[in-house]
Amino acid sequence: MMTAYHFPTHLSRLVLIFLALAAGVPAISFAADSSNDPLEVVNRPIYQANDLLDQYVGEPVSRAYIHLTPDPIRSSVSNFFDHIKYLNVVLNDFLQGKGEQGLEDSGRFLINSTFGAFGLFDVATPFGFKSHNEDFGQTLAVWGMGQGSYLVLPFLGPNTARDVPDLGVSAVTNILFYFSNPVAVPVAVLGFIDKRSRFDQAIQFRNEVAVEPYLFTREAYLQHRQFLIYDGDPPLDDEDLFLDEPLVELEEDAPIEIEPEPAQDTKKMKIEPQVKNPRLPETQALTVSIR
Repeated sequence: MMTAYHFPTHLSRLVLIFLALAAGVPAISFAADSSNDPLEVVNRPIYQANDLLDQYVGEPVSRAYIHLTPDPIRSSVSNFFDHIKYLNVVLNDFLQGKGEQGLEDSGRFLINSTFGAFGLFDVATPFGFKSHNEDFGQTLAVWGMGQGSYLVLPFLGPNTARDVPDLGVSAVTNILFYFSNPVAVPVAVLGFIDKRSRFDQAIQFRNEVAVEPYLFTREAYLQHRQFLIYDGDPPLDDEDLFLDEPLVELEEDAPIEIEPEPAQDTKKMKIEPQVKNPRLPETQALTVSIR
């Protein structure tokens, strides 16, 4: 049974720390479309610690989960965790002014909550209620806030100053937030395992092909965030077209001037046949003399 529940004090403080961090980081670099990493000297050690923890804990546990759990069960588990946090999508639909999409996502949530056994089965998609991906970080981008500094958070991984406030918003819009600890803790652990298993192939790919995994992860995260902010259609920059200077539109009536090449003076060139030297090869029978 769902009961009102006060979040543990230490977790409340953690959320407040995240929110305070987001409020203070703009002084570092809150320039629009910034992909700078001014905190790299701090981010790299955290990234290495996270990677080490994943190597010895996250990867073995997720691999065992994938190996031992049948695909239909893992699919239902993923559906469930997508569902219990979907109110965050609905909220940010309306905050971004996407009223029609907000109503559609509300209908999706209600259908999967009832006919989908509280999200274990995705029955809304076949009815035309497709899934969307919205969060408060994207909402802040729509409102005009710059990306800010790239961050690597302990245990949580890649983030940005603009995306940090979403940690608090997504927590209070997650249905699990309102359950007591005996239920919330084991379900949250299962949620971590489920999330890690979804990224297993991507992490394996990165480890195999990336020369510099830190930079690979950073750029992949920032590009993915841009993809989400623009709903899959981010604008092209000049750099994306491999151009050193911005494109300049040509005027239709502008004449195109072509400088003619200087004509060669053929009078000064004369080809004279010479007597073949029996000692020379056939290809050297002719010589060109310039007078």
